[in-house]
Amino acid sequence: MASVRNLKKDINFVLGDIIEAVYLNELVKDGKSAAAGEAIIDEAITVFDDLMKQVNAKKVEDKKAHFKQINKKLEETANQLIGKLNAL
Repeated sequence: MASVRNLKKDINFVLGDIIEAVYLNELVKDGKSAAAGEAIIDEAITVFDDLMKQVNAKKVEDKKAHFKQINKKLEETANQLIGKLNAL
């Protein structure tokens, strides 16, 4: 893990790209899957908030392991959200 700053940027970029992909999908499909797209966006925002709280936690014993776990959770949830997006 290079730094906390880079982890925060990764979280922002990955989830931001997923949200942008949902909006592009809705534009291409003329808003036919708007409700499902909004659910994906809401879930991405919830995940963002949760991960940022974990990153900013002050009382962590093993920071390196803590940040690796956050990075792993980001990857897993991003893959799940992309799977839901592809299913639209």
